[in-house]
Amino acid sequence: MNDAAHPVRLYLSAEHACGYLEGRAARSAFVDPEWTLTALRYQRLLEMGFRRSGGHAYRPHCHQCTLCVPARIPVDRFIPNRSQRRCLARNTDVQLSIEHSLSDEHYALYRDYLRHRHQNGGMNPEDRDAFHSFLECPWLPVRYWCLRAGSRLLGVAVVDHLPTALSAVYTFFDPTVNTRSLGTLAVLHQIEQAQQLGLPHVYLGYWVPGSPKMEYKQRFRPLETLGPRGWGTRAETN
Repeated sequence: MNDAAHPVRLYLSAEHACGYLEGRAARSAFVDPEWTLTALRYQRLLEMGFRRSGGHAYRPHCHQCTLCVPARIPVDRFIPNRSQRRCLARNTDVQLSIEHSLSDEHYALYRDYLRHRHQNGGMNPEDRDAFHSFLECPWLPVRYWCLRAGSRLLGVAVVDHLPTALSAVYTFFDPTVNTRSLGTLAVLHQIEQAQQLGLPHVYLGYWVPGSPKMEYKQRFRPLETLGPRGWGTRAETN
């Protein structure tokens, strides 16, 4: 990888259990942590299929598997489908606030979410330091989009604010309110905000065919994915 004709080293992680597809091994290529990252540089990395975990930028580099497909929504062409319109109607009592730091309230919700939804996902709900190191970033404007009904915190979407895009990092929510589809609601709010700000894209991370966790991403149409020839609109198959 090059930046202004200067090579940037990538380091391979050790193999570990895939978090998306059962029975598969995964590994990642990480950008050299000594290379100075900025919002502008990271946006360019996003366009090349990278993501961040904490302050580290990475992309999947698995042996004989290329199923993790970078995905983004071109917001100027997005029209919510019937299910997404129902989601908005079902959540008219939910208020959105954008906060600038993680709190005890956020951590309590994150811990409950992991206990109920990802018990065997390799993330320890009792590790407060890992919570911060995973979601925060020292070189990027990160915002915590909080969804509340009255005073009750229902969900938090971690969103990176970039010069020409928003990037959805992670969403966690109250596991007792599954019928609200808060993950979908959070993305719909991000699309609306990007439209208002004149930003062309909302990045969704990786879409993984065959992974139930990632199914919701293909419901946002049109969906652009990154392939050997660059970004292109995924064919609609409904």
